[in-house]
Amino acid sequence: MKISTLTIATLTAFASYATSAAELEIQLTNLTQGIHFTPILVTAHNGEEHLFELAMPASTALQTMAEGGNLEPLIAQATASSSDIAANPANGLLLPTASTMTTLMTNEGNEYLSLTAMLLPTNDGFVGLDSWKIPTEAGTYTVYLNGYDAGTEANDELIIADSGAPGTPGIPAAPGGDAGTGGAGVSSTQTNTNVHIHPGNLGDDDLTAGTSDLSNTVHRWLNPVAKLTVTVK
Repeated sequence: MKISTLTIATLTAFASYATSAAELEIQLTNLTQGIHFTPILVTAHNGEEHLFELAMPASTALQTMAEGGNLEPLIAQATASSSDIAANPANGLLLPTASTMTTLMTNEGNEYLSLTAMLLPTNDGFVGLDSWKIPTEAGTYTVYLNGYDAGTEANDELIIADSGAPGTPGIPAAPGGDAGTGGAGVSSTQTNTNVHIHPGNLGDDDLTAGTSDLSNTVHRWLNPVAKLTVTVK
């Protein structure tokens, strides 16, 4: 069978499109016992862009999200770089053990997937995925995600209302309503000021005093903190 030049050109163009754009179905599951995820940001982007980078200082946009859950600066950053964006698929907090789903259409050149959301209650902890290469072959892929520390605030583990602004010490909220008060503070300094693996909450068993306002039976966690399932259509 003779294939026309037009047919060859059409097939070539389709193959080029198929390797540079994708339809993704994304599911995120919170694997923790007592940690909530603030509104989630998922982006598909080029190889130069990052929501965060391990062992590098946090950007102001990342700090704003990691200390208070505010996605707006990261969304503005992603929009400016022509990234594809899915924001707040859970319509608020993602509760412990819960899952949320979203779809994302990626455009040409946006071949990497990233994700972030603050972990509550923590001082500046966040769940993160940095520049995962989106597979070109259709199928379902699973990635387990760690909790990271932005390195911008001491992990004092104290609940202080309205402390979510960047540079303001304290944890802005404990959504489960299971935290205490009156803690003296676990730490007042942050020695590693780059983004790094979060050491986890310590907590204690005294919800009216002690060193921490967090419970050592509810708010402690180990990595991984989330399961990401990506279906490439």
